[in-house]
Amino acid sequence: MLAEKPIFQFMDELASSAPAPGGGSVAALAGAMGAALVSMVCNLTVGKKKYADVEEEIKAILGQSESLRQELMSLLEEDVAAYTRVSEAMKMPRDTEEQKAAREEALEKALKEATKVPLRVAEACVKVMELCRPVAEKGNINAVSDAGVAVVMAEAGLRSAALNVLINLGWIKDEAFKKEAQAKLDKLLEGKSNLKEEVYELVKSKL
Repeated sequence: MLAEKPIFQFMDELASSAPAPGGGSVAALAGAMGAALVSMVCNLTVGKKKYADVEEEIKAILGQSESLRQELMSLLEEDVAAYTRVSEAMKMPRDTEEQKAAREEALEKALKEATKVPLRVAEACVKVMELCRPVAEKGNINAVSDAGVAVVMAEAGLRSAALNVLINLGWIKDEAFKKEAQAKLDKLLEGKSNLKEEVYELVKSKL
């Protein structure tokens, strides 16, 4: 599993000519790192007398951020598997009309699955971004810059995942599927640059 490999080995595989891991895995990893930083701020806040009045809220956020971190790490693996299925479908023979039809059907199915994964990554990244504001506002002031890095990483994951959705949609023929996926993506992206900037400026004001 990629998630269990040393970071240098992962980076070597990422830099290689192998089609996966690629941008989709990086999107999930960026979101997971954002979630991990949210957890870090929470863990540096819980148990401190100065933050006793927000402890329960921070504990609740910690539970959410850890759940999102695990989800995004799982999606990292799923992205590789999904892209592998697309690659395998592309390699199917197409010498006869029957083979062409079988290849087209397999490729369409694989591309749809490969589109659903980055959509889920984008959705999880949005949730991570939404956790960054309360931890920046109420978390340990000594770790407020980490909350800022968290929102930047989560937005990077969101926008990276969006690109992976879009490139797959360009190959898919099912117009209804494409329309639904595009609408979902547009909704996920709406206002998120503003959210990132708001949290980023909040963090800067506390430095």
